[in-house]
Amino acid sequence: MNHEVFTLNELEVENFEIQEVLRCILHTIVFHRALGLVRPRDIDSELFDITYVQCGDPDVEKKLEEKIDQFIAWVEKHPNKKSQMCISFYEIKNKQAAWFTNKTERLCWEQWFINLSVVSSKSPTGKSHHLKPLAVDPSETAVEEMSAHRASLEKSLREVLFKIITLVNEKKDHIPPVQNQDVVSFPYEITIPSSSDSSFGMDMIKRMLQTGHPTMLRVVNNKMGG
Repeated sequence: MNHEVFTLNELEVENFEIQEVLRCILHTIVFHRALGLVRPRDIDSELFDITYVQCGDPDVEKKLEEKIDQFIAWVEKHPNKKSQMCISFYEIKNKQAAWFTNKTERLCWEQWFINLSVVSSKSPTGKSHHLKPLAVDPSETAVEEMSAHRASLEKSLREVLFKIITLVNEKKDHIPPVQNQDVVSFPYEITIPSSSDSSFGMDMIKRMLQTGHPTMLRVVNNKMGG
């Protein structure tokens, strides 16, 4: 089975920018892997002069927001580090039952690695990732630095989104046939790698035990660990 891996360019972000950056990227990827049962919604970013498209499905939006919040929580515990999130698309195959095996397995056919370098805030305040920085009359130099950073990040984010759109249009041969016409998108898993976070490792082990043959999860772990 063909397995495509796409690694997106690293973006330098401040804590309060993580949420909007990941929203733009994750929704763009999921929308372009949607199966047709969507009500597209154009969304204007809260921080950037960028419009992206959501599937218009509450369950998808909830799942993505939960993963973004988990990622931000990890970043807050490990400040000023390079961080990575992976979204993996897979299909579920029936497998002949035998000793010590389950009847289904997950086969990963596409992975997207999102890379962020989180830096100390250049803004006067960055206490909440849900809020824009407050204007408290910083120095002219600080204003210029913030403006330059924001312009650079917005340009880089646009390039990443364009890269996603280019890849999803160019790379199609590996996409498996649609097995369920009643779902919004292909099945997918979002993981946050962290070799130093034991709770993440235990969560991965529990999920592997609960979901059956861990083909997809093993691929993700090997890629992130190496």
